[in-house]
Amino acid sequence: MATATTDRLYFTDDDEANALLARDPLALLVGLALDQQVTVQKAFAGPRELERRLGRFDAADIAGMDPAELERVFAERPAIHRFPGSMAKRVQELCRTIVSDYGGRAERVWTEAADGADLERRLRGLSGFGDMKVRTALAILAKRFDVRPDGIDDVLPQHPTLGDVDSPEALAEYQDAKRAHKASLRAKA
Repeated sequence: MATATTDRLYFTDDDEANALLARDPLALLVGLALDQQVTVQKAFAGPRELERRLGRFDAADIAGMDPAELERVFAERPAIHRFPGSMAKRVQELCRTIVSDYGGRAERVWTEAADGADLERRLRGLSGFGDMKVRTALAILAKRFDVRPDGIDDVLPQHPTLGDVDSPEALAEYQDAKRAHKASLRAKA
C-alpha cells in the first residue's frame, strides 16, 4: 500500500473515490492512466466506478478478463471514459504489467525502486504513462505519500502538478491555473 500519509486524494467530487485512490495503489495508477482527454474528476473517479461495476478491484482479475467484456464494462452508461474501448485496453495492459512484473501488487512499483531514477523508469514502463504522467505520478508519490527514495528530487517536476493538490480548493486552483496556462499557450501560437 501507499505510505499512510494521507487518507484521501482530492481529485474527484466522490469521497469514496478519493479514499480508494489513497488506499489502493492500483486505483491511483489506473486513475493516472485514465487521466487523458477527460477531466481530472472523471479520470480519477474511474477506479471506483470500475470497482462498483466489477464488484472488486484487483489487477489479476482485470488482467485476466475477456477484453470484450472489460470494454463492455467501460462502455456501460455512464461510460467510465469518453474512449471506453481504448481505455479498457490501456487499463488491462497496465494490470497485466502489474501482475507480470510486480506480482499483482501495484505498490511494488515504488516500494522496490532502487532510487528516484529507477522509480521514474518503472513508471515509464506502465501502459499509458508518458512524460507528463510520469512526472505527475512522481509528484503525487513524493508529496502525498512521502515516497522518497534516494535521488527523488532529481526527477521531481519543478512545476505545479496534482501532487500539490491537498484539498478540493487546491484542485480548483490547480485546474484554473492549468486552463490559464493552456490559454496563454494557444494565444502565443
